[in-house]
Amino acid sequence: MDDTRALAPPAPILLPPRLRPGDTIGIILPAGPVRDRYRAEQGMRILRDMGFAIRLIATDPADSEYLAAPDSERIRALHALWADEEVRALLAMRGGYGCLRIADRLDMDFFRRHPKWLVGFSDLTVLHAALYCKAGLVTLHGPMVTTLVRSETEDLRRLFSLLAGDLAGLHEPGTIEILRPGVCRGRLMGGNLSCLTGLLGTPWEPPWQDAIVLLEDTGEPMYRLDRMLTHLAAAGRLQRVAGLLLGSFDHPSGDPLETIRLQEQVWKRVLELTPEASFPVWGNVPCGHGRRNSALPLGMEAEMNSLTGALTPDPGSVLREPW
Repeated sequence: MDDTRALAPPAPILLPPRLRPGDTIGIILPAGPVRDRYRAEQGMRILRDMGFAIRLIATDPADSEYLAAPDSERIRALHALWADEEVRALLAMRGGYGCLRIADRLDMDFFRRHPKWLVGFSDLTVLHAALYCKAGLVTLHGPMVTTLVRSETEDLRRLFSLLAGDLAGLHEPGTIEILRPGVCRGRLMGGNLSCLTGLLGTPWEPPWQDAIVLLEDTGEPMYRLDRMLTHLAAAGRLQRVAGLLLGSFDHPSGDPLETIRLQEQVWKRVLELTPEASFPVWGNVPCGHGRRNSALPLGMEAEMNSLTGALTPDPGSVLREPW
């Protein structure tokens, strides 16, 4: 499917209601099972310490070692939490794999009629894209329950501020590398590179045309990253964007020096694949599986300004409550 012929998302794009102290956050496992009980418990403790109640729905375990529960169970739990009027946001416990298996069986019309925040990254990239394409909702690419405990203070503060309705921009001039300068405006899209490559040609492929696209990944050797980036370019996707945000790409070995080398190889390859483009490209954006994971409101328009090093969302590009 050529995304230039893809159906436009429902209009207008809706910004979910803001969260307030005492609100309930639903915890979902739409993909893989919990691997680290300690991090899961600590993450839920952080949510409670921030003043939120949490709600989980028990599911029968899956026969598969890589799924949290059978597809029908994961769909049932997600729908039940979304239908719960006390639940104001859904936060993924972790990623893994599994969201693509359930995307075609989710009630997108219901989700649009009852907008709520969906928060997560990694495999949640699939749900972010599906909720934008089919329900016209803004979602948050950001930390999950099992990553909250290792999140930097500024990233936790940003996550909860966004959920509370403070749509502040991302401005970290000491961290972000300007690989190709420029100023642009577009809808924030993207997330995990492996997931985005897997969405090509599906009904949930996010629009690339004139979008500001985030790309990040973890544990992939350079030849696989090269293959995916080259695939996107050969499919005509990279050439259509308004701007590129390259998040973290860590080396499979975990070695810090190898990770730095890998990131620089990714940056070089992206520039090689877009030699005639003039759109801005930033590297080392603090988003993804690395030490930093600053939340981004996917689906909102934003300005990417290389002169100031600021990524600034536009609240006027979405419809806020009441609808």
